[in-house]
This record gives sequence, C-alpha cells and structure tokens, in this order.
Amino acid sequence: MTPVMNKAEAAGLLAKLLAGKMPDEHGRFGPYGGRYIPETLVPAFDRLTDAVHSILPTKDFQDELAGELRDWVGRPTALSPMRNLSRRWGAEVWFKREDLAHTGAHKINNALGQALMARRMGARRVVAETGAGQHGVATAAACARVGLPCVVYMGEVDMERQAPNVGRMRLMGATVVPVTSGDRTLRAAIDDAFRDWVSDPINTFYCLGSAIGPHPYPYLVRELQAIIGREARAQMLERTGSLPDCVIACVGGGSNAIGTFHAFLGDASVEIIGVEAGGRGPGLGDNAATLATGTPGVLHGTYTMLLQDRQGQIQETHSVSAGLDYPGVGPEHALLGEIGRVKYIMALDDDALGCVQECSTHEGLLPAIESAHALVGARDWAARNPGKRILVGLSGRGDKDMPTLQKTLLADLGVKA
Repeated sequence: MTPVMNKAEAAGLLAKLLAGKMPDEHGRFGPYGGRYIPETLVPAFDRLTDAVHSILPTKDFQDELAGELRDWVGRPTALSPMRNLSRRWGAEVWFKREDLAHTGAHKINNALGQALMARRMGARRVVAETGAGQHGVATAAACARVGLPCVVYMGEVDMERQAPNVGRMRLMGATVVPVTSGDRTLRAAIDDAFRDWVSDPINTFYCLGSAIGPHPYPYLVRELQAIIGREARAQMLERTGSLPDCVIACVGGGSNAIGTFHAFLGDASVEIIGVEAGGRGPGLGDNAATLATGTPGVLHGTYTMLLQDRQGQIQETHSVSAGLDYPGVGPEHALLGEIGRVKYIMALDDDALGCVQECSTHEGLLPAIESAHALVGARDWAARNPGKRILVGLSGRGDKDMPTLQKTLLADLGVKA
C-alpha cells in the first residue's frame, strides 16, 4: 500500500492514534472503520460497545484477565534470540514467541478476554469463526475455562487443511459447524457466525477472532492483543538495552500484527513491516495481499482495504496459509498503511514454505505457515540491512499445518504420509 497523504496530514493522524483518540466515537480510524450493519443489529453493537467501555478498563476485569494470562495462558511469552538464523541472514534476529502461549498461538489473548467479558455480560453461549483453526481452538479453550457453551463456524476447505485443530476444538467441548456456502473459507465462516448472532444477540456473544468487523471489534481485539507488543518492547530493552531496528509480523485480518506493532508506533527509529500472503503472485484471485494490492470498500461491517473487482465484488483469495486467506484487513492497518507508518509487503507461498523448512531445520522450531510469511520479510530485510536488529512476531506454531506440509513441503522432500 502506497501512502497517499502528505507528511503533515499523516503525522496528525498518527498523533491522534497515539493519543488514544482513535477510533473516534463513530469507530473510525481516520477514513477507515466505522459500523456498516443492518438496523436490527444496532442494539446488539451498542450493547457490546457499552460493555467494552464499562468492563474492559476496570481494575477488577484487568486483574482477572492478567491472572488468567499468567497462570493459564503462560504469559509473558519468551523473547528468543535466533542465533542460527542470525548467522545465516547476517542480522540479529529475535522472535516474540506467541507459539508458546496456551493453544499454540496469539489467538488465546483475545479469546480469553472476550470470553471473560461474555460471562460478565450474562451471555449463555459463545459463537466464533475460524480459518486456520487457532481462533477456534482458543475460543473453545477459553469457553471451557469460563464455563460457556461454544459453537465454531469453519469453512469446509479450512476444515480439511486444518484437521488437527478441528479435533482439538471438539475435544474441548465445542460444536464445530462446517460452512459449505460461498468460498468455504474464513469469509464464509464469518458470514455464518454473524447470522447466528443476529438470531439471538442477547443470549449469544460473538467472539470475533481478528481486528476486523464493525466497531467496537477492531478496537477490542487490538486492546486484548496489545500485550504482545508491550511485553516484547520491555523484554527487548531489558535484554539488549535498546529497541529493535525493525519489527515484522504477518498480516491476515491483522490481530497478531496490530498487537505486536502497537507498542512501537510511537518509536520513530523503529521500522515496522507487515507481511501479507502473496500466494501464487500479484493477480486478483492469486493472493490474499489486501494492503499490497487492494482497494477501499466495505466488508463484514467495516470500511477498509479489500480484494475486489472493478464492480466492487469481493474476490476469492488464495494462500497456502488458512489464517491469512481473507480478502480484507483490519481498518487500523488500512490507516497505518495510508499514512506510511507501516510498510506492507507480500510473501509468496513457496517462499513461506521455504522459511518453514529453514527455521525448522536450523532453529528446531516449527513455525505456523502464517508466521513463516513474516520470516520471509525478515530474511529479505536482513539482506538489505546487515548487522541490524529484527524483532519478528512469531504468531504461532506449525503443528496444525502438518496436513498442508505433508502435501507440499514434505512431499517435495520425498516424505510419505
């Protein structure tokens, strides 16, 4: 995404964001965000917005959340030097290890916070959507922890390529509903989860998994995931005495990335890069690189950057990673790209799979395929900036990707199932 504002306008919007004045009362991050929903849903969203502002900031809620994050999730997660990749790439590489959080990814931070909020709001059940399955697993686990029934909508395509996570959700007591409509991936799963919520918005709580959707979800998810960046910033200063030169994370809907980036937005010395799914290439329908190749529009109740044709029809996407396979992105990311504070690039399927193998072979760490997109960005940045320090937000571990890896990377290596 090429910045389109002049420096003064961009600086003004960044200052408002850093001052906590975004989103505004209408849920806007500059021109992006808002709430584009049917009139029948307005009371439910008003109720959720009121709850976010009345529950989330209270000491009682924050103390409960912090205790659960510490004792059950395992926070703070580690900040790990990647010495072998550092030698190979010629730069100092550090990973913020969300793969070590309970359930194997950053998704638990948000799911737990929303499940605790749902219980305080008096919800009798929770619904969620999932693509790679990590949000579904996290929501199933969080609901089991707080004692609420859980229903997870998941596209048939994603259920096949993320089969281990489907089993984990069911073991934790969740009902997994296959979505057979539309593209049968994350976009269709979100549609069905919204339909479920509309049918009973008082007794049902919709636990949305990424920093997308109508206000207040982009703000709520950002606030619950911002712990990643706060921890990483403090850990980096403690371990090295200085900030990283570059912070890199993968971007699908954008919850891991916005959580990692947020603490560094005010540090002018830190370059920030988001890496999207480049799939097979730059053509429409060949990737999920919304910020790199998309145009503005409305999807799932928010105005943001989308992959759409000239008539405004949302296009199917392609990525080897189920968690990045979404034709939109969070509105805060759209703003950060437009003002130039974050640079958004894309990594191809084959390059991401190559980084899965390189990281696994040389560091003994199997990253999620989603996370490997960030590794492609880090490797390429290191080549241009030898000797500099890179912080990679490692969003999750790759156990869930074994069915996909068996058909791609391991097949190429001659390893049979």
